[in-house]
Amino acid sequence: MNLSDPAFWSRLQFGFTLTYHYLFPQLTMGLGWFLVYWKWRALRTGNEQYNQAARFWAKIFGLNFAVGVVTGIPMEFQFGTNWADFSRYAGGVIGQTLGMEAMFAFFLESAFIGALIWGEKRLGPRYHFLAALAVAVGSWLSAYFILVTNAFMQHPVGYRIEADGLLGIASLSAYLLNPWAWVQFAHNQMAALVTGSFVVTGLGAFYTLRRVHLTQAQLYLRAGTFAGLIASVLVAFPTGDQQAKMVGRYQPVTLAAMEGKFAGGPMAGVAVIGQPNLEARRLDNPIEVPGALSFLAYGTFQSYVHGLEEYPKDLWPDNIELLYYSFHIMITLGTLFIILMACATFQNWRGRLCSTTWLLWVLMLAFPYTYIANTLGWMTAELGRQPWLIYGVFRTHDGYSKVVNSGNMLFTLIGFTGLYFVLGLLSLSLAGREIAFGPDLEVAANLQEKEAPV
Repeated sequence: MNLSDPAFWSRLQFGFTLTYHYLFPQLTMGLGWFLVYWKWRALRTGNEQYNQAARFWAKIFGLNFAVGVVTGIPMEFQFGTNWADFSRYAGGVIGQTLGMEAMFAFFLESAFIGALIWGEKRLGPRYHFLAALAVAVGSWLSAYFILVTNAFMQHPVGYRIEADGLLGIASLSAYLLNPWAWVQFAHNQMAALVTGSFVVTGLGAFYTLRRVHLTQAQLYLRAGTFAGLIASVLVAFPTGDQQAKMVGRYQPVTLAAMEGKFAGGPMAGVAVIGQPNLEARRLDNPIEVPGALSFLAYGTFQSYVHGLEEYPKDLWPDNIELLYYSFHIMITLGTLFIILMACATFQNWRGRLCSTTWLLWVLMLAFPYTYIANTLGWMTAELGRQPWLIYGVFRTHDGYSKVVNSGNMLFTLIGFTGLYFVLGLLSLSLAGREIAFGPDLEVAANLQEKEAPV
């Protein structure tokens, strides 16, 4: 790590703004289908509890959407300010999906979110349900276009090198239907559902412990724990399993770095505990599950897993220790999510969840760890791709803006840090106010309106 290298500061600034930005879309993508479910149940049963839940969470959704838009705009500019050489080289390819995301998905989501939050009376039950559906579809479609862009950087397909040496589209269908994108999309969206489920469950636990809004709290606990269990399992299998196989097939050096494998061989194990030692080129104090990595990556226990020593050092990821720990902490948290949601779902099935105080406390305090797990997952993907911006095609050090020096990068990074700190306090304050008022406020307002004289 060279602190005087502008490429380092370009990476750090973009990594910081991207990490902060993604705190918000992962919740909107996770909440979107809860809104659809509750509106559908209200439509089917006529039970006002479901409408009440949808109204309350639509406001939380809208707040996260707004902050996500504000924090997402600077990243568009950073393609020019921080990564001008990369944008010039690959813009003919990645510009296609970035433009599609804005034109089709973002406008779909943003057009209907106002109708979802403020248009219920004017739209009526059926059209309000369709507004919720459009918002959920828009948020996931937006994610797909962004992930196609990232998948091209991980596994470039459908491109050609033009006469001027820049990249262009050779096959739009191959680019849009990149197999890496399908697997990454499924894995990423299940992880977003985990975040949404844990947030819904956590608030239900909070209200239950405080003995307020109990009807709504039970609704959140039922929906959140059930969806959370399913999503947590799907993150691990089949989506996580397929993602590991993709890495093993197309980025074997990344797989070796993720597991701290310096020497290759069959029956490669997954490290439960261990510390990568780059100087000695070994994993210190390892406790491994024999053959697990060979099976997970290639489907058989006898499959050969390549080691880092089989590749030139300039092809190794440039921060193996951080990559290794990001991957392993993510896996650990994912396993704990499955266990926790399984316990909560079982207790809910027994009718004892609301009276199991210790479990409610755990559920209430667990939701921040889903954000940590999602962040670590993206760190694993992006650190693992290094030293490439486009894997095997274009190196990271060739892509940053040469006219922007380290001092400018650090100055703007400090500015982003201060601005995002204030923005975070504001968003937490607004969300906290809505949570303090609670979903029953909507019911009281509706009753007063109905009882008011004409």
